Amino acid sequence: MQAQIQALLAAAGGMTEGAERGAAEVSRGYQMEVAKPAIFSGEAGKVGGFVTACRLYLRMKMREAMVEEQVFWILSHVQGGSVDVWKENIMEELESGEIKYETAEELLTTLRKECRGGEEESVKAAELRKLEQGGKTMEEFVQEFKRAARGSGYEGRPLVEEFK
Repeated sequence: MQAQIQALLAAAGGMTEGAERGAAEVSRGYQMEVAKPAIFSGEAGKVGGFVTACRLYLRMKMREAMVEEQVFWILSHVQGGSVDVWKENIMEELESGEIKYETAEELLTTLRKECRGGEEESVKAAELRKLEQGGKTMEEFVQEFKRAARGSGYEGRPLVEEFK
């Protein structure tokens, strides 16, 4: 494809170095592989990975798609288990106009809340309390602590005490 672009531009009067680089970047962008998310059945422990995989795919492959297309694409990967009823309800509400998502991110936030329920904060707090440095470097431990602290409900002094 790049060769075809270069040939067309050369025939039209030449190509500058910047144009060559731009054509190469465009051509590489179309060839980039991005994994689609696995089918999500509503397992609370897998919702974070599913949401992240959807975000990556949407940004890399569906950036130009309309929000409605992105929302239905996400819903097409939500199948089975307890999440089927939730998906049916969301689809009915979308089709009837009861709800409308301004961004696909709004749907992903709704899905995350639905699948994690109210337990997320207590699970995160318990994970934070169990953390130990062990054989990790301080840098590794700090990164793990930051990840666990997000959404744990700990802030300020209690968070510092938990770190100690």
